[in-house]
Amino acid sequence: MATTVEPESIGRKLGIPRLKGHGKFVSASLIDSLGTGLILAFTVVYFARTTPVSLAAIGAAMTLARLLALPTSMIVGPLIDRFTARRTAAWGNLVSVLGYLGFLLAHSVWQIVIVVFLVQVGHTTYWTSSSGLVVLAAPEDRRTTWFGFMTALRNTAMGVGGALAAFAFTLGEGTALHAIVIGNAASYVLAATLLYTWRPAPQETSHETPQATADVILDAAPEERTAPPEQPRAGYGTVLRDVSYTLLIGVNATMVFAQMLIKVLLAIYIVDALEMPAWTAGTLIVVNAIQVSLTQTLVARKAESSRMTRAVMLAAVLNAAAFVLFALLYVTPDAVTYVGLFLAMVVFTLGEVIAFPALDTLSVSMAPSTIRGRYLATYQLSWTVGEVVAPGLLTFLLARGEVLPMVFLASLSLLAIPLLLALEKRVRTKTSETAGTTGTSDETKTMTGESA
Repeated sequence: MATTVEPESIGRKLGIPRLKGHGKFVSASLIDSLGTGLILAFTVVYFARTTPVSLAAIGAAMTLARLLALPTSMIVGPLIDRFTARRTAAWGNLVSVLGYLGFLLAHSVWQIVIVVFLVQVGHTTYWTSSSGLVVLAAPEDRRTTWFGFMTALRNTAMGVGGALAAFAFTLGEGTALHAIVIGNAASYVLAATLLYTWRPAPQETSHETPQATADVILDAAPEERTAPPEQPRAGYGTVLRDVSYTLLIGVNATMVFAQMLIKVLLAIYIVDALEMPAWTAGTLIVVNAIQVSLTQTLVARKAESSRMTRAVMLAAVLNAAAFVLFALLYVTPDAVTYVGLFLAMVVFTLGEVIAFPALDTLSVSMAPSTIRGRYLATYQLSWTVGEVVAPGLLTFLLARGEVLPMVFLASLSLLAIPLLLALEKRVRTKTSETAGTTGTSDETKTMTGESA
């Protein structure tokens, strides 16, 4: 008897996951990303125009606040395991509300430190929880698509938020700037409410999996859980002893440094080393944002059935190629340099859109559900530490040689390949040792590209 294959929807072909039942989660993520994009570009100007504090002191206060907030993700991990990712993310948004409202009362350096610290804690709490939220929304065999969709949504919304901040600069001082802060605080109240009232339904997969069931159980409040955890709870020592996961964190750290190209290195390299006009850097950043927004979901959709470790290897090779090209442009004529810059940015962005949905999928698949919060907190810490260390290290290298940062980033990108090969070897060994007793784990299926 012939079977009828249901045709894929347009949304599915474009890499957009089925959003039914998850509108509150998607809306909350959109609000968070808009707010993050707005505040990143808005904070310095806001305090410069509404307080008597000097620009240098504002910068120092913000740096101190972010350093004080560094341990946040490690504190958030146990909260996720105890109270669920959904509730913890909602609480993070409420902490951000307190920080934003505090902007209205901040008029000295120490007050700026406190309110920026609160905002940073709120943002870190939300983003540490965000991978766990995707697990609640996504069927096990659709996680990569969901991560790609959320990355595209986040990048687009943050870009819009940055544009809104640029528009806000034209509004002058006083009431208009205060109104923006109040509006941002109100939007985070809405985001917290959406998350707290969102009730993820059991995930629809090709067949129900024990992991999907466990995720739904673990989203309930501790006193409401209908089944005991599958294994005893453990602390961060368990995470650090998990060699496979520490290898993954090392791989992610190489990708975090690569991402600092745009945030730290690109503009100064183009202007000082290549002696090109500053607008070139701005144009390349726009190219990056547009390419991510237009291609992220499609690439994630294509990668969904692939081996995640091999997808990350491809991304590492693309990153290395882009950095080598950036370095070679140091000795090319101007006409070639313009073309080369755009080509290097396209290659770099392709590596970006391949890497992060795959890495996020690996991070949640390799983390035991009962202590997933601690695992994801450690994974998030690699982002935080990288973002703190990279600016100083890359500018130090730039001062020693104008192409040294690109050579360093290319070498670091290639380092991801042996780390990933070691990770694959460990997973294959563990799988062969447990074959016939436990079945195929989430981790193994993700490594091999096998559908859930």
